[in-house]
Amino acid sequence: MGTHVIEAGFPVNSDAEFEAVRDIAASTSTTVCGLARVVEADVEAALESGVELVHVFVSTSDVQLQDSMHATREDALERAVTSVERVKEAGVEVMFSPMDATRTDESFLIEVVEAVSEAGTDWINIPDTTGVATPGRFQQLVGTVVEHTDARVDVHTHDDFGLATANALSGYEAGAAQSQVSVNGIGERAGNAAYEEVAMALESLYDVDTGIDTTRITELSRLIEEKSSIAIPGNKPVVGGNAFAHESGIHAAGVIENADTFEPGVMTPEMVGAERELVLGKHTGTHSVRERLAEAGYDPTDEEVRQVTRRVKDYGAEKRQVTLDVLERFADEVGVDRTRLEEVSA
Repeated sequence: MGTHVIEAGFPVNSDAEFEAVRDIAASTSTTVCGLARVVEADVEAALESGVELVHVFVSTSDVQLQDSMHATREDALERAVTSVERVKEAGVEVMFSPMDATRTDESFLIEVVEAVSEAGTDWINIPDTTGVATPGRFQQLVGTVVEHTDARVDVHTHDDFGLATANALSGYEAGAAQSQVSVNGIGERAGNAAYEEVAMALESLYDVDTGIDTTRITELSRLIEEKSSIAIPGNKPVVGGNAFAHESGIHAAGVIENADTFEPGVMTPEMVGAERELVLGKHTGTHSVRERLAEAGYDPTDEEVRQVTRRVKDYGAEKRQVTLDVLERFADEVGVDRTRLEEVSA
């Protein structure tokens, strides 16, 4: 699809994960990244796995330093610099993350950023590890980091308050060159910024050519849904079953005339490999019913459309799904004729 970097896993975690990261790195031309704590064994495992980018991280917020790492600020800073220097010494690209950056004392955050920049880090990732940032505040923080480093800046946002995509976009607006995303937004707790949302926002709202083949986004989303066993909600942006579905009579009538009336316009179903759907239910109008009947091979009169529409509304009001079979049953009950197809011989 043209994805720029695949963070394949945590090589030191287990033999199986090491092998998985190694195999992914060997089987794609896309840059593959391995994750590592600022621990020698982690860094060496990542380097041995053959990845082209090692992502090292250490907690920098006081709450995580004290109650998770049981380390001091000085320890964290020293280990961060040592790890960055080791990856650079190996001739591999390195990314550094001050974990829990959005809850880190800003003066210490800048101290760490400047130290790893001097050590030669290629990337600095700013993670909103607990999803507490707001777009305005995150944009300001990322902008501050950009001012204090020559490294490229990357952002990692969580969706605890439903702000992951908005925060990722704010990071770009502040000067970040990259954001970390996951397909369908899966990830710790409420998940991470969603691949499909960020990519399509960049393409459609910011008019950025990401280089990603967006026509395969829906295909990818369904694949991850199957493999992860995490269902996609119907109202999920971009890839949800209802993302391009219309039930309301006003909406459906407008879309039939011109899709831009009740869709974003700058993002069409075709752009993400999906299809527009007119859903039949209690809010359905005659335009949708006529369209669906025609698609099913019927040639209804205006009065027949009204009669079928009334049946559809009553059926939908009982919270029952109006399938094509149900629609055809209504059409037959009303006595709608099938379309006469002219036979052509040559």
